[in-house]
Amino acid sequence: MFGFINLNKPRGLTSHNCISKIRRLLNIKKVGHGGTLDPLATGVLPIAVGKATRLLQFLPEQKAYRARIRLGVTTTTDDLEGEVLTTKSTTHLSREAIVASLEQFQGEIEQIPPVYSAIKKNGQKMYELARKGIDVEVPPRIVTIDSIEVIDFILGDFLEVDVAITCGSGTYIRAIARDLGQTLGVGGTLANLVRTKSCGMSLDSSLSFEELEAKLRHNQSIFIEPAQALPHLPAIILNSHEADKWLQGQTVPIVIDEVQAGSTLERGSTLHSQNLSLSNQRYYRTHDRENNHFLGISIINQNTNITKCKQTKPLKGGVPYTLAKPKIVCINVRE
Repeated sequence: MFGFINLNKPRGLTSHNCISKIRRLLNIKKVGHGGTLDPLATGVLPIAVGKATRLLQFLPEQKAYRARIRLGVTTTTDDLEGEVLTTKSTTHLSREAIVASLEQFQGEIEQIPPVYSAIKKNGQKMYELARKGIDVEVPPRIVTIDSIEVIDFILGDFLEVDVAITCGSGTYIRAIARDLGQTLGVGGTLANLVRTKSCGMSLDSSLSFEELEAKLRHNQSIFIEPAQALPHLPAIILNSHEADKWLQGQTVPIVIDEVQAGSTLERGSTLHSQNLSLSNQRYYRTHDRENNHFLGISIINQNTNITKCKQTKPLKGGVPYTLAKPKIVCINVRE
């Protein structure tokens, strides 16, 4: 088994619980995920099965969420799973003030993760230390929030705000809820969280455990192929002879089109790469043309340029080239 699953994580399960359940369903040990979701959160949890676990690092990093922030409440965990610490009235807050305060959370910001998080300190997860009553100083981190937009306001015992957030990897939505409440002077905590996009996978195409089990019973495919999951990486296409060499760990020459010299890799005598600058891209999807197999990931030296290529031994006909080296091999020779 080899590929990705776009899982719709249910409320109440940890990400590790989901991995364990997938292992039992598929009867395979090698399973990983593309980013932890808290137990109370639902939505997209990218799952990698088999050798696809080695490809998780290459999936797109951008994530998107729909979050409900409860203002006027603080908790130990910065969500409703924790013990309530303080409550304050929110009747004086205006929608304009809330929208204006959210603007400071856009862009590249410094964020302090929640104490109850899976970040490790001295080899131990911080939530384990917090549960033991050990005071932990949480180091700040730089995160990127591309956009944060108010969707709705919900009036009740406490004012709640629904927001849509697009952000980079490592962002804690609980921290945004906490910090927004602190900025407004009333405190805040995360009331609900749905991840709508992660690693290039979207909520509208995700599968629940019930849907996965039904597909398995009817022998239907549940996997997303690596080529489909990694469209942002340019592709190198090898013939069968080159593929065999590559699978054995040997470097393979990549022909460079003189017309596009120094800016893109274009179709040469045997190899092809989608338009992308060598200076900006290091990793390449690698495929076998004959069998249309995804082989793995190639690496090209980040410092490679057309000047260096011209200094290498040219292929037949004097065509300049650089070398593609196997980074991750996902199938065996002649598999």
